[in-house]
Amino acid sequence: MDDVAQLVTRAALEAPGRTAVVDEDGRSLTWAELEDEVDRLATGLAQAGVLGGHRVVLALGNRVELVTAYLGVLRAQAVAVPVNPHATAAELARMVVDSGARLLLADEDSIHAARYGLRTIEAALAGVAGAMELFDADLHDRVPPRTELVVLDGPPEEGERPFAALRADEPRPAPPLPDPDKLAVLLYTSGVSGRPRAAMLTHRALLANIDQVARVEPPMIHTDDVILGVLPLFHVYGLNAVLGGVVRHAATLVVQRRFDPVGTLDLVAARGCTMVPVAPAVFRPWLALPDLRERLAGVRLVLSGSAPLPREVVDQFEQATGLPVHQGYGLTEAAPVVTSTLHSASPKPGSVGAVLGGPDGMELRLVDERGVTVEGDDPGEIQLRGPNLFEGYWPDADGGPDADGWWATGDVGLLDEDGDLFLVDRLKELVLVSGFNVYPHEVEDVIASLPEVTEAAVIGVPDEDTGEAVVAYVVAPGLDAGAAEALVRDACAQRLARFKQPARIEVVETLPLSVTGKVQKGRLRGLERRRALELLGEHQ
Repeated sequence: MDDVAQLVTRAALEAPGRTAVVDEDGRSLTWAELEDEVDRLATGLAQAGVLGGHRVVLALGNRVELVTAYLGVLRAQAVAVPVNPHATAAELARMVVDSGARLLLADEDSIHAARYGLRTIEAALAGVAGAMELFDADLHDRVPPRTELVVLDGPPEEGERPFAALRADEPRPAPPLPDPDKLAVLLYTSGVSGRPRAAMLTHRALLANIDQVARVEPPMIHTDDVILGVLPLFHVYGLNAVLGGVVRHAATLVVQRRFDPVGTLDLVAARGCTMVPVAPAVFRPWLALPDLRERLAGVRLVLSGSAPLPREVVDQFEQATGLPVHQGYGLTEAAPVVTSTLHSASPKPGSVGAVLGGPDGMELRLVDERGVTVEGDDPGEIQLRGPNLFEGYWPDADGGPDADGWWATGDVGLLDEDGDLFLVDRLKELVLVSGFNVYPHEVEDVIASLPEVTEAAVIGVPDEDTGEAVVAYVVAPGLDAGAAEALVRDACAQRLARFKQPARIEVVETLPLSVTGKVQKGRLRGLERRRALELLGEHQ
């Protein structure tokens, strides 16, 4: 197999009548029907002028059409650009310009932002100052003659195309992929600072990671599995780890537009889901429900990824449901799965598992600040090498693997004697207090261990005396700010060295989270920058 779209053809031959994908409204396709739809869309894209290598932005929520459109783009040998359907008009406009997209597919959630975003691009091309400021470069050098809008829900406006028009009446067989190293997907990643960049993933990289996961014993996915698809399919976790695995094993995917604690559990029960891959943010809302064990009675496997899951949450969930929670470590640039506790000889508390090695697997090493491999159980920056790695960032492959194939993740971890990985923190989030290293995750673990605290995030801020200082953002429902601060300070004083203790504690109602449950620390740093500027203004 050279690409993911070919896996659909194999699934259609092996299990033509099995349900491939079904949404929360009951709309479904068998594997034979999905194969036909993918063929028709690939043909329709070609008839619409989309050629191999052209980019197609998919601003769609989890639905049957996102599955067919994504696979159709791959079969047409164009480049899929899945993006958040709730992105703002300005964000969409920047991604369209950056990718040079020929088509933009939008649904009811994204259509207004898509229309406004395309008008913003036109205004910038016409020299309108406010619109021009959104973009970093001369648009005339980056934007194709016109980005056409394809509308999934409701009537198209003048100059737009309905999604049904992309579906060819007579599908033509797609030519074989000439080179599996052709670009398949651009996925925009949120960096620590600055605007998101698009990771370039080839057909070979996508398929390599799907195969690496498929070789894990015991298997993550069985052919007869019914898999919950509530993770956003525009994110690499949902797109390749979940959808890619479903296609590889000809299983069944149940897609849901957005997570709802009760509604998602209702869907799991109604569709007989046996495997539930989710983000860490879903566990606490589920734990608040009294009948969780009964609702998940048919589930055999729960997977958590995209962000660390606190040990106490894992323990509470396993006690409440009787189901083990398996965790992993992954990155967009690795397509995405790197480790899994399913691959460990014996899963350990706090570990994210062993690297997916073996034939055509991954290599993982830890290096110090000089690039030298660390010895013993010392932490170091995680570096990866393998066929699943990205080619670099769009458009010039900047930041990709080095000449020897190694890529530095920016994450800090340590390996135990069994080869299990423990994440320490992000290298760029390291806080230097008077020259001493403070890993935010260590402080967050102490704070999150308090029963009264539901969420915690730690960042570093500039400090005149120590270079940087530790600031903790804390969510503690039921406590007033003073009581919460005192509780956190006392716990940190008992368990952390003085230089690691927060210099300031901010008690807040919520933390800003990404769609996969990661705390958006960049937004917290933005709050701190604004705070510093306001303080500066008061003293001038």
